[in-house]
Amino acid sequence: MNLLLKVNSHLLHEQHNKVYNTKEFQERLQIFTENKRKIEKHNAGNHSFTMGLNQFSDMTFVEFKKSFLVSEPQNCSATKGNYRSSNGPHPDSIDWRNKGDFVTPVKNQGSCGSCWTFSTTGCLESVTAINTGKLMSLSEQQLVDCAQDFNNHGCDGGLPSQAFEYILYSKGLMTDETYPYKAYEDTCKYKPDQAAAFVKSVVNITEYDEMGMEDAVATRNPVSFAFEVTSDFMQYSHGVYTSTECHRTSDKVNHAVLAVGYGKENGSPYWIVKNSWGYGWGDNGYFLIERGKNMCGLAACSSFPEV
Repeated sequence: MNLLLKVNSHLLHEQHNKVYNTKEFQERLQIFTENKRKIEKHNAGNHSFTMGLNQFSDMTFVEFKKSFLVSEPQNCSATKGNYRSSNGPHPDSIDWRNKGDFVTPVKNQGSCGSCWTFSTTGCLESVTAINTGKLMSLSEQQLVDCAQDFNNHGCDGGLPSQAFEYILYSKGLMTDETYPYKAYEDTCKYKPDQAAAFVKSVVNITEYDEMGMEDAVATRNPVSFAFEVTSDFMQYSHGVYTSTECHRTSDKVNHAVLAVGYGKENGSPYWIVKNSWGYGWGDNGYFLIERGKNMCGLAACSSFPEV
């Protein structure tokens, strides 16, 4: 085995706990080496973000999409939202993680297209904490198992706005502790008497109104949104993500996340975003993405609950 193979196999095995049989090892090593080449080429260029090796580096983007992104495009319905902008002046930057105990730690959805549930719980956790002073970790699994009547599809996708409607209708969401996450769809075991968080109404921000999103994050709370993930995002490491590959329309979004703040870096405005791929991905589980240009359709369907 040459030195390059030795180094790469060490990265696969030691850093990401990957174990394969001999045939699969060669295939994975080839994919990993190709991804490594792409990362090095990108990082040698002039870009606003860097890429890096992570737990997905032994996968093709097709495989990654199948396991971690929603399989069907999520058509957002809020062409005309019900959010009323404050029209007040906004701070130049805000980060709800620094304003108090308002954001739960980064979680990991595993190989289930349940990002929409993590965006939903993350937002409801924060809104509840801001309004009551109590931060708790809420159940994604309840949404995976129980929210199908609201046009959600378990591990095959859904939308936070629809999940908030489900929580409103079902009169509550249980905690992670009482209804733990499994990363696969199971029968619904919701117990209303054990509900810990509630939704009074659902606020949808008008489609493509990124200034409305900014106003909500500045004056109210973190906001759930969806966008389109393309191949270079899989290996994102640091910096302000921008893409020339992705679309900016609501019919292409395939991943839901949580905007916890915004700011500016070297004159580039960005969103601070909590992801659900664990701490080992990106910037300790977070990423920055360009703000003000509806990058990858991020302003296509944003929402939050009132409690």
